[in-house]
Amino acid sequence: MLPVVIILLIFVAILLAIGYRSVRIVPHRMTDVVERFGGYHRTLKSGFNIVIPFVDQIRERIDLRVQVVSFPPQAAITQDNLSVNVDTAVYVQVTDPYNATYQVANFIQAVEQLAAATLRNVIGGMDLEQTLTSREEINTELRSVLDEATASWGIEVSRVELKGVEPPESVQEAMEKQMRADRDKRAQILSAEGEKQSAILRAEGEQSSAVLSAKGQAESVTVRAKADAEAMTLRARGEADAIAMVFKALHSGKVNQELLAYQYLQKLPEIAQGDANKVWIVPSEMGKALEGIGGVFEKLKGEAADTGSTNDGPSASPQER
Repeated sequence: MLPVVIILLIFVAILLAIGYRSVRIVPHRMTDVVERFGGYHRTLKSGFNIVIPFVDQIRERIDLRVQVVSFPPQAAITQDNLSVNVDTAVYVQVTDPYNATYQVANFIQAVEQLAAATLRNVIGGMDLEQTLTSREEINTELRSVLDEATASWGIEVSRVELKGVEPPESVQEAMEKQMRADRDKRAQILSAEGEKQSAILRAEGEQSSAVLSAKGQAESVTVRAKADAEAMTLRARGEADAIAMVFKALHSGKVNQELLAYQYLQKLPEIAQGDANKVWIVPSEMGKALEGIGGVFEKLKGEAADTGSTNDGPSASPQER
């Protein structure tokens, strides 16, 4: 019985081994290339797969995800004979596992070498300034050349990126000096423009202030003139009222010519005061007024004489007494 049990155990172990070798589980986004008796048989998709043990062999497992091919910076010569180091990253994806396995031995290394050679050719047709400022053009051209070359390999170049372009140290120092000079120039230009704008604003402010001051002075003069005019009007009205009142008083008081002449004589000393009053004019009516005053005086004398003679009449002749 023991030999039979041992044989059964060996048979079960062989079956388990065959079953284990027959089952092939492929992860998601992966694929296996299967060969049978040394030739290509089929491509296993992701999931559960059955193969024949010791007959089917897994040649290679292919990753169908996008892979990043990053290689060390490559030296390239520009059109103006300057050496630059270019760091590039290439994004590739396997679209045909059969061609990626049998058309190229190592597609990662092939893409790296092809990208380096293409990069040297592209940069060789540009000067340093174009190389530093035309990254998008370089990326597009690299992608076009690589995609065309790797199409037969079952590989698609999805993206190419220039991570950095480093010119020589002497060129970097010259560029830094130029950039510093440009920054200083821009700063001076901005400062000059700021001063110019400030001067313009200051001039506009002074002009506006002068205009407002002139308007204020004009308004002040206008107000002052109106006030003077109103004052003169009120003064004239007052004088007119005073004259009217004097005229009314004269007419109501029945002032005669003799009283006017007398008042004029009282005012003559005030008129004659002052150094400038050397010559003064006597109106023509003054003579008539004086004649009237003289007549009044003579009339007063006559009345006084009559009064005296009347008083002396009874005692004029003592003899008659």
